[in-house]
Amino acid sequence: MKLRVDNPGLFSTVQDLGRWGYQLSGVPVAGAMDGPALRLGNVLLGNPQGAAGIEMTLLGAAFTVEEEGYFVVTGGEMGLCLDGKPAPSWQVHYAPIGARISFSGGLDGSRAYLCIAGGVDVPLVMGSASTYTRGNFGGYEGRSLKRGDVLVSGTADLLSARSVGLCLPAELRPDISNRPLPVIPGPQEDAFTEAGQRTFFESEYSITQESDRMGCRFEGPVIEHVQGADIISDGITLGAIQIPGHGKPIALLADRQTTGGYTKIGVLSPVGLEILAQRRVGESVRFRRATRQEGVEEIRAFNRLCEEAEKLRAVWRSRAAQPAVSSRSAFSGKFLLTLEGQVYDVSVQSLED
Repeated sequence: MKLRVDNPGLFSTVQDLGRWGYQLSGVPVAGAMDGPALRLGNVLLGNPQGAAGIEMTLLGAAFTVEEEGYFVVTGGEMGLCLDGKPAPSWQVHYAPIGARISFSGGLDGSRAYLCIAGGVDVPLVMGSASTYTRGNFGGYEGRSLKRGDVLVSGTADLLSARSVGLCLPAELRPDISNRPLPVIPGPQEDAFTEAGQRTFFESEYSITQESDRMGCRFEGPVIEHVQGADIISDGITLGAIQIPGHGKPIALLADRQTTGGYTKIGVLSPVGLEILAQRRVGESVRFRRATRQEGVEEIRAFNRLCEEAEKLRAVWRSRAAQPAVSSRSAFSGKFLLTLEGQVYDVSVQSLED
C-alpha cells in the first residue's frame, strides 16, 4: 500500500511500540501513546502486533491511496471517511488506487491509529520505527507528517484480502471511558505526608495545555512533601507520576526523559496509561490506589483480548464466502485436506503479482 499525505492533521507521526533498551544511553523510548489500540489494529490485519502505524492526535490526517491495500483505524473516534463516506473504525477496509482516507473530526478520545496491512515501512533506528520529534530521529525523517509525504507499507499478510469487513466487537475493544486512573504507589511514596497522599488520591485534577507526548501536567490541589521534591536522579518508567516542588503531578508518557530528580508518588497501571492517552486538555481526572498484582492482571487480560481478536480473525478469514475486492483476488476456495488420516479445513487464495 502507498499513501500520499494530503493533510497531516494536527500532529501525526509514525509510531510502533517504542525503542526499548536504550534508556541507559539517554535515548527515550517513544512509541504509541495508546499501545493497546495500535496492537489491536495490527492483530486485525494480521501484522505483527508491534508493526508501525500512524498516530493521529485530535484531528485525523487525510491521504490519497497511490497503491491499493487494506487498513483499519483504532483508538479514539475521529470520524473516519472513505471517499467522503463515513466508515466504521475498528473494521478492516479495502482502499483501491485513488481512494481518499480522511476524517471528519474528533468525536471521542484524543488519539487514533491508522494501521495498514504490512505496517508502515520506514528505516529503523535502534530497532524501532517510532518517531522521537525532540531528537529528530525515527519514523518519517524524524518529524511529524507533512503534506506531500509518501508512506509505503511493508510486506502484507497473504490473506489480507480475506480480512476485509472484519470488525472487532465492542466488547473486545479497550474501555477508554473517563474513570479514576489506577496508580500503583511508589517508588518514593514515603516522600509525601499522609495528608499529601490523601490529597493525590481524593482530589480532582485537570489536564493543562502544557501536556504533550512527553508528559501530562495536571492542575489541582498541591500535594505535600515530607521534606522536599528533590532526590538523586533515577530511571523514569512509563507512567511514573512526578511531584516537583510546586506540588502538582506530572504523568510521564511515551516521550518521557530517561532519568529524573523529582519524587514519584506512583506509577500509572497499563489501563491508567491507556485512559490518560485518550483524555484531552481541560478534562478532569481522578486517581485511585491500585496494586502491583492488579497491574499484572491488566496485562494478562489484554493479552487474552488479543488472543480472542486473533481467533476472530482466523474464523473470519476461513469463512466460505468472500466477495472479490481486488484484482489480486484471482482465486480463493475452501477445501478438505486429509493428511495421515486427519481431515483439515484449508482456505486457499492465489495472488497475482
